[in-house]
Amino acid sequence: MYIYQFNKETGRVITKFDSNFIMSRILKLSGQSYIGCAHLEREGIIGYHQAPTPQLFLIVNGDGRIRGSDNIDYYITQGDAVYWEKGEWHETRTDSGLTAIIIEGEEINSSTLQLISKEGSKSEIISERTQ
Repeated sequence: MYIYQFNKETGRVITKFDSNFIMSRILKLSGQSYIGCAHLEREGIIGYHQAPTPQLFLIVNGDGRIRGSDNIDYYITQGDAVYWEKGEWHETRTDSGLTAIIIEGEEINSSTLQLISKEGSKSEIISERTQ
């Protein structure tokens, strides 16, 4: 048996795309597939960027907002999961902090997910941003 850590002390600071968070890698799978843990402190952000591969974002603690190419903020909280297709633009922000497990790789596709959407796919719109 081996015991590993994926707390923020084992991660590295990410600033690409004007981001401000810590990413702790958990596991590299085949090809371009990874599992990691994103640690966003107060006022943390994963900047607006395109998903390099399909991604599943699982909020395990805290809350925040996400937006995609529709430029609308959606509220997310512990227990929510967000799926982004390869190439889809997206951003994550938090006022109070959040922790999320990120699974990314070509093997992930929405047809294999066994998730139930919150109030349909457009739950709790927070605000529309102006472009």
